[in-house]
Amino acid sequence: MRYDVLFHFDHDRQALDIAFSNIMNYLAAFPEDQPAVALVVNGPGVLFLDRDGEYAERFREAIAKGVAVKVCNNALRKFEIDPERLCPGCVVVPAGVVEIVELQRQGFAYVKP
Repeated sequence: MRYDVLFHFDHDRQALDIAFSNIMNYLAAFPEDQPAVALVVNGPGVLFLDRDGEYAERFREAIAKGVAVKVCNNALRKFEIDPERLCPGCVVVPAGVVEIVELQRQGFAYVKP
């Protein structure tokens, strides 16, 4: 049995590395029946989403594997990040915390590395 899951990332490199590892391991566990996977990024986590940044390739890889990367617009505004600078495929949502609640209401399990 598989479960849809949301991974929540909001702070530093170590947590982001763990999140990517968790996501790839989770997807690998279900090669025949891929679950829905979302990565919700808010707070200072948005600082790692630059399309030319050190994590750009990892975000592209996750998105190519079907991971929905949802980015908090409130955090983008707070850190003065232009949404055009985000990795292609990222989806800006009005508020990360609201997105987390909505996904949980839809039955997504919550994981915070």
